[in-house]
Amino acid sequence: MEQTQEQPKPYQREHYRIPLAVTYPVMFAGAAAIGEGTVTNLSVLGCTIECATPPSQTSHLLLRLILPDRPESLPIDGAEVRWVKENQIGVQFTKIERAADLRLHGFVWDRMIERLTTIKQNTPPRLQS
Repeated sequence: MEQTQEQPKPYQREHYRIPLAVTYPVMFAGAAAIGEGTVTNLSVLGCTIECATPPSQTSHLLLRLILPDRPESLPIDGAEVRWVKENQIGVQFTKIERAADLRLHGFVWDRMIERLTTIKQNTPPRLQS
């Protein structure tokens, strides 16, 4: 009997991630690290941060994102560093208050709609359905 090997499924993110053409400032603090950097992509579950001195991969951080939608920062009360690569870290949000979570979801949703609108405007009419 011939055995067939299962093909691996392509990786897919569960949530839309904003590939930022601009960067947003962020401040972070943890038991062994305090610093600032810039968010280079963002989703409702986490982000990538570029910073001069990255915290260790096991760090737990508090974050304050400076987003252009409002003058006050968006507080993330818990974030875990999932990976470190040179001057970048990937963080997963682990604790966020309801109001901040709703703001984050709305912000990401608005950027997604803006991106889809831009793509549609730049698509030749013959390719639009």
